[in-house]
Amino acid sequence: MGAGSLARRRVEALLAEADVRIGGDREWDLQPRDERLWTRLLAQGSLGLGESYMDGWWDTGSLDGLLLRLIQARLGEKVRGLAELRDVLVARLSNPQTRSRSGEVGRRHYDLGNDLYAAMLGKRLVYSCGYWRDAADLDAAQEAKLDLVCRKLRLQPGMRVLDIGCGWGEALKFAAERYGVSGVGVTISAEQAAYAQRLCAGLPIEIRLQDYRDVDERFDAVFSIGMFEHVGVRNYRAYFEVVRRCLPPHGLFLLHSIGSNVSRNRTDPWIARYIFPNSMLPSAAQVTRASEGLFVIEDWHNFGTDYDRTLQAWRANVEAAWERLDPRYDERFRRMWRFYLAGSMATFRARQAQLWQVLMSPEGVPGGLAVPR
Repeated sequence: MGAGSLARRRVEALLAEADVRIGGDREWDLQPRDERLWTRLLAQGSLGLGESYMDGWWDTGSLDGLLLRLIQARLGEKVRGLAELRDVLVARLSNPQTRSRSGEVGRRHYDLGNDLYAAMLGKRLVYSCGYWRDAADLDAAQEAKLDLVCRKLRLQPGMRVLDIGCGWGEALKFAAERYGVSGVGVTISAEQAAYAQRLCAGLPIEIRLQDYRDVDERFDAVFSIGMFEHVGVRNYRAYFEVVRRCLPPHGLFLLHSIGSNVSRNRTDPWIARYIFPNSMLPSAAQVTRASEGLFVIEDWHNFGTDYDRTLQAWRANVEAAWERLDPRYDERFRRMWRFYLAGSMATFRARQAQLWQVLMSPEGVPGGLAVPR
């Protein structure tokens, strides 16, 4: 029996643990297109799985369905490629989120093109989980999320707020128009900064292309939506110290972040290479340890199951838009993007990742807070 046949049998046995069949007739079964796939999967683990899909070596009727089963069976723990072992070593010996490296994710992901994000994200360019409690569609869910942030922070006319990682400026624009605040937004993406400046023109909002570590001024409230995932465990304490020095004793801070069930110091190698370089999902323990002595946690809200629904809406939008988008989004890019969205859906559906809104105060709110939901 040749090496390729042995590799196929090994992969077949692993997939069976996840109730996935090679060449099966169920929508989540794996349909091979290249027999080199088996040795690649065993040698490269999750990186090889994603790259081989990008290269067209396999297909499936339900990408998120297949990936969900792989995650639930924890096959990633049984097949670790050399790239993952290398990433473990690098994470232990270095800080991937230094100032010199912090702009990489802006250049490689957020600067891909506003046309792609405008097609995918809906009416508002809000690249984070919507709040679907009372929402029937994506636009309503994103508006509900922005309003929830403002209500939790008790924003009032005349207040000055800071948005760390302001994206395309939608949250600040919403807060200024609905709640009468002024504010500053910082981002490391040049494309986002330019767009946000145009979006917020005429409003009392300043958009800066700036590292969050360089902010040193007072605000009445601070929020950060979908940015903490890029901070990195070696910088968590410094991040909370920045927020603390920007707030008065009575101020409030809202952290909106994806969270991991376990503490890690690295991310998936495929995600790191193709989607979010130098990213890292925090655990609850890492958040509390880094903020200890700086903040009182007033509320911890988990609506991670809403992210699956948000991602499904994004996928529907972008699939409907591919043909009218720039040709630079070629077939390999489309397959990469599909794998990213489907893998994210599967991760949240399996409850391996959460979405947290953590409300903090520097010294504790006297009498406590009745926090909106």
